[in-house]
Amino acid sequence: MNILFICSKNQWRSPTAEQVWRRQAGLSVRSAGTSPNARHPVSEKDLAWADVVFAMEEKHKSRLLADYRDVLEGKAIHVLDIPDDYRYMDPELVEQLQTSVGEILGLL
Repeated sequence: MNILFICSKNQWRSPTAEQVWRRQAGLSVRSAGTSPNARHPVSEKDLAWADVVFAMEEKHKSRLLADYRDVLEGKAIHVLDIPDDYRYMDPELVEQLQTSVGEILGLL
C-alpha cells in the first residue's frame, strides 16, 4: 500500500510521519507539502502514486481537493487533526501518528 503524508511545508509533521511509518511491512511511504515553497511540494505524480493520503489538517485536504480533485477521485483522504505545534520527531507527535494512522490502517 502506498501512503502519502501531507502538511504545509513538508518540514516537520509529514516527514516525521514518513519516518515513523517507513519501515512498516507492506507500506511504501512518502511525504509532501501543500505550500509552493515546501521542501517537497506535492505533485500530481505523488497523488497518483498514493493509495491513501493522510493530511495533517482540514486545510491541507481542502487544498488538495481544490488543486487535484480529478487525481484524487476514489482515493481515501484522512485528516489527522494534528496542528503545526511540533518539531521533527517530537515524541508527542510520533505517538499521535503511531496511534491515529495505526487505527485507520487497522495495524494496532
